[in-house]
Amino acid sequence: MIITPEILLDMKFTNEQVCEILDRLAAEYPEATCALDHKDVWQLLVCVTLSAQTTDVSVNKVSPALFRKYPTVQALADADPHDVEEIIHTIGMYRTKSKNIVSQAGMLVDMFGGIVPEDDEELQKLPGVGVKTANVVMADGFGHQRIAVDTHVFRVSNRIGLVKAGDVAKTEAGLKKCLPHDRLTEAHHEMIFHGRNCCTARNPKCAECCLSDICKKTGIPKGKK
Repeated sequence: MIITPEILLDMKFTNEQVCEILDRLAAEYPEATCALDHKDVWQLLVCVTLSAQTTDVSVNKVSPALFRKYPTVQALADADPHDVEEIIHTIGMYRTKSKNIVSQAGMLVDMFGGIVPEDDEELQKLPGVGVKTANVVMADGFGHQRIAVDTHVFRVSNRIGLVKAGDVAKTEAGLKKCLPHDRLTEAHHEMIFHGRNCCTARNPKCAECCLSDICKKTGIPKGKK
């Protein structure tokens, strides 16, 4: 049988191959974990909200000063968004994010007693919180298994061939079906690290990739030759 690119894209990984992909990524990036500096669930929520369309490195540069001035949920709820802007002005969309995190803190105080809710739907009621942010907080804040699809996870999972989806929602649904449930959070961090370090948007380092022989873009899954 001649393996054409079209046939290759239609092939599905076996459960064993999926686990091998995760095992290789785990070996390649043993340090893969949440890159946002935080001390508790609330700080994580704020940092993830700030990280939209901005690098984690940029957020980590402004968050220490932010939490020094506003060390509690109540303090941030009482803040003037314009004062918050002065602290986070170096990150993208800082005006909108300033309003969001102040309003977010106010809602946490008014509706949840100043405590971040351990619930996906409740989290998404907060300003600036969508599905991705809620997934990260549930995973890294509360220890639940979640796959948050950011630009790296979307790109890497579709390139590898774990999913074949045109948008974030379908990618998340596809990954939930093919990945072991107890490795969702792990996969999220490993694909982010792989996307940053190897499977970049432009000029991916396919020759150096630990998945080059199994990736749907560059190789043929084992057992399918």
